[in-house]
Amino acid sequence: MRISTFARHMREGAKNVARNGWMTFASISAISISLFVLGIFLLLALNVNRLADQFESQIEIRVYLDVSASEQQRNAVQRDIAAIPDVKKVTFVSKEDGLNILREKMGAEGKDLLEGFDGDNNPLNDSFTVEVTDPRLVGEAAEQIKAADSRNNPPLITKINYGKGTVETLFKITDIVRNVGLVFVLLLAFTAMFLISNTIKITIVARRREIGIMKLVGATNGFIRWPFFIEGALLGLIGSAIPVAVLLWGYAEFLKYTKVPLSLMLIQLIPLHELVVIIPVILLGIGIMIGIWGSLLSVRKFLKV
Repeated sequence: MRISTFARHMREGAKNVARNGWMTFASISAISISLFVLGIFLLLALNVNRLADQFESQIEIRVYLDVSASEQQRNAVQRDIAAIPDVKKVTFVSKEDGLNILREKMGAEGKDLLEGFDGDNNPLNDSFTVEVTDPRLVGEAAEQIKAADSRNNPPLITKINYGKGTVETLFKITDIVRNVGLVFVLLLAFTAMFLISNTIKITIVARRREIGIMKLVGATNGFIRWPFFIEGALLGLIGSAIPVAVLLWGYAEFLKYTKVPLSLMLIQLIPLHELVVIIPVILLGIGIMIGIWGSLLSVRKFLKV
């Protein structure tokens, strides 16, 4: 195709968008509303997935040593744990550090309750905090730690705690949340595609006489199709750019007003700079693709005269 011919198709496509008034408005409105709803659920699904990842990343194993364990035995246990393939990191927590952590968690109200437990009166055990390579392997890693300690005589580990039962329930819940979010987004995406393509088809059908006349005077199918191809792409671009701008602005304002309350609840949403690429690429891509697809399908019906 020559550059001059392509430029002509571009001009005709842009003129059609401006010329068709209410039909253009209807198409752009349908695209904008459909993709706005889809964008809201997409933002929700992405943040729910981020929160699920945060909860899973906080899962760890706490290994408590017997009070009689010597430093040499403690080091041996740490080496055995670190040698397990699923273990990512092993951190030693002395009973003194454990008491300080407990004081911080209890705050001022529980300060008096822990008075007098320093030094030899400390009732806590030395322990290890174990991080695994995959949170879903935490149960398997705990069993491997237990098996490694069983070779000691006598065993040096008194307790292994990782929230057994609760962790498995958490994984089930996060899987359900992720799957439900994915299903909702896919259903909304298909619904948006159906609504948008039908609206654009109505726009093209309203000009079937124009297409028929061009065909009768000898215009080729490609010559007729290209302006509608450009028009559909422009409708999709404009209609999807509006919800992208509104969603990013609204999300930025939401983060601004909820930053402190959510931080207090230890909830971290996806920062805006990570969504500046994701949301426009997805919504603009869907809008342009559906605009072109709807136009081409509709025009094809009227190319046979």
